[in-house]
Amino acid sequence: MSFLQRLKMSVARFMQGRHGADNLGMFTLIAGLACSLLGSFTGFGLLSLIGFALYIVTLFRMFSRNHEKRMAENRKYIELTSGWKTRIRQFAKRIKNRREYRYFKCPNCKVLLRMKRGSGEKDITCVRCGYQFKQKS
Repeated sequence: MSFLQRLKMSVARFMQGRHGADNLGMFTLIAGLACSLLGSFTGFGLLSLIGFALYIVTLFRMFSRNHEKRMAENRKYIELTSGWKTRIRQFAKRIKNRREYRYFKCPNCKVLLRMKRGSGEKDITCVRCGYQFKQKS
């Protein structure tokens, strides 16, 4: 068995029963890197200190054996970030498809709907609330 294989096996044994990396851990790692780099370039030592603290939090979370607590933290992070991530993804999709589709909101429930461009004025029925209205593409 080579040195690298023995090293890989020992790291795998060490990580057994530990939490490992997750979405919140990756965010704290990237935020720590960004703070450290900004602190280095600007000479503002507090940012470097914040980056170092974020590294410590990341390592603590990765090596923790308390799965339930780490999973609850990660679930909370995902709940907080999923809304704006979805909005950004939908906005990028609307920008990409703006020549093919026209996007508008239902006057009743404000859900975002789309209609092929160049199809004229049509009667639209909202998929969520069933409200009927006329819309021009």
